[in-house]
Amino acid sequence: MSRKKTRVRYKLDSGDVNYLSNEEIRAILRAADDIITVGGRTLLATILKGSKDKKIYEYKLDQCPVYGYYRDLTLQTITNRIDWMIKKGYLNIEYFGRLPMLVFSEKGWEIERETYAEELLQKLTKLLEVKEYGFLRELKDRNRGMILLLIEKIRQTGNIRFIPLLKAWKEIEYKKVQAAIQNAINYLIKEGKIY
Repeated sequence: MSRKKTRVRYKLDSGDVNYLSNEEIRAILRAADDIITVGGRTLLATILKGSKDKKIYEYKLDQCPVYGYYRDLTLQTITNRIDWMIKKGYLNIEYFGRLPMLVFSEKGWEIERETYAEELLQKLTKLLEVKEYGFLRELKDRNRGMILLLIEKIRQTGNIRFIPLLKAWKEIEYKKVQAAIQNAINYLIKEGKIY
């Protein structure tokens, strides 16, 4: 007879944290993005601390753009901030097996989607100089809503230099994303300028 494994319990403690700036909220959500459904509060705190823990390097979490964002704070103070984010509805905790893992709330994902799409836009803008588009393959199975937002951001730049990149991207994407890419190409051909 197998024994039922008990869930690991947790208790939220935001300490004396009663406010976080928009920048801090975005930084915590960005760090959480890399561990959603696979990591919990402790792992998120070590990323934000800039920990040299072996697990951080093993999973390349040190490459997160906000790695070490709170390097001058203690792990407990960082965890208080994470717990505040959970209490305020930016992040949720769900059990996967017996472990409590972080997931985005709808409110948190809306903010992170915008942040990440902007980060990807900056990365794609740099690719315009080198004209090496291999990175586009990494975008294929990302969240569709975030990808559509990224395509819209590209369209809004009005920069026709994105057209070759968009054409290369369109060749490797699914139909719905291809249609959005083609709409952006059409807009840039008609309205775009060189920047």
